[in-house]
Amino acid sequence: MSEITINSKSKLFGTMPNGDAVYSYELKNNNGIEVKIINYGATITSLKIPLKSGIMIDVVLGLDSLEDYIKSYEIGGSPYFGATVGRYSGRINKGLFTINNNVYQLEKNLNSHSLHGGNIGFSQRNWEVVKITEGKNPSISLYYFSPNNESGFPGDLKVELNYTLTENNELSIEYLATTSEDTIVNMTNHSYFNLEGPAETVANQDLYINSKTLLETNADNVPTGVLLNVVNSPNDFSSTKKCPDKIDTSFVLNKENKIAASLYSEKNNLKMLVFTDQPSVHIFVGGKYDDQLTGKEKMKYQSNSGICFETQNFPDAPNHPHFPNSVLKKDETYLQKTVYKFEIH
Repeated sequence: MSEITINSKSKLFGTMPNGDAVYSYELKNNNGIEVKIINYGATITSLKIPLKSGIMIDVVLGLDSLEDYIKSYEIGGSPYFGATVGRYSGRINKGLFTINNNVYQLEKNLNSHSLHGGNIGFSQRNWEVVKITEGKNPSISLYYFSPNNESGFPGDLKVELNYTLTENNELSIEYLATTSEDTIVNMTNHSYFNLEGPAETVANQDLYINSKTLLETNADNVPTGVLLNVVNSPNDFSSTKKCPDKIDTSFVLNKENKIAASLYSEKNNLKMLVFTDQPSVHIFVGGKYDDQLTGKEKMKYQSNSGICFETQNFPDAPNHPHFPNSVLKKDETYLQKTVYKFEIH
């Protein structure tokens, strides 16, 4: 049962091929920030910020229709615009991992590896909206049940996802999951941010990452298990630098500072701060947007039209004992929280 107040802004977004309806829900705080979320993939489709100039700017990339979102997963190098990624975000080498001496084979959907949960991950599932609250700090809660052996993962997994738009201009994302048997879990949000809007690139925006170490990867971008020091290298963003035109890298976060990362636009005097309880943030710029795809409002996205801050556990952690634990036991609860805070100067 949905608990939706009378002022809740929701509308039909489209219909799935199987006939299921997909709705768009809007949260708006008292400062005029608006975020729209569809239950297909628990996806953020829009995040509008009012600038001091009075202009409203949409700071995330997305698509205009449900048909476009569905089609985006059928092309090579799907962009996962704004989607909730799971069960396991990032790559798992050969799609293989072991729990309790049992070897599990996941779907291979990127060369010979598993990426972002397999062929049909959480990003392509219809989530159930279980609660919407309005007034101060409006929020929406969504639920998804992932049955045992879905995409090859063991255990029935029950997932609850909460989006909250606070009066401090924070978009808070909280994940909770429980399982019927030991499994692996690693969820994230795959929004592409651009503080100058999709008509611009992120090339002139300032990037900070609270990290001095990254994960070394092989030719398929799968972690080798080696941690590399990035101090004074091109991948050292502990001092602010302009966004790179291309990057697809997991950074180990320094826990001594609460801020995981930030993005700043001098043009709009707008800053986004990223906070998380996760051990890493995967930074991605350089998507190949197929000619079949046109962005919101008929915008043609470029490879550096947006930057992702995928807060998460390490990719391929199940296969590296010295990486942070990725196993969720059947008597435990997976909890994760990430916050994107906007400062309008």
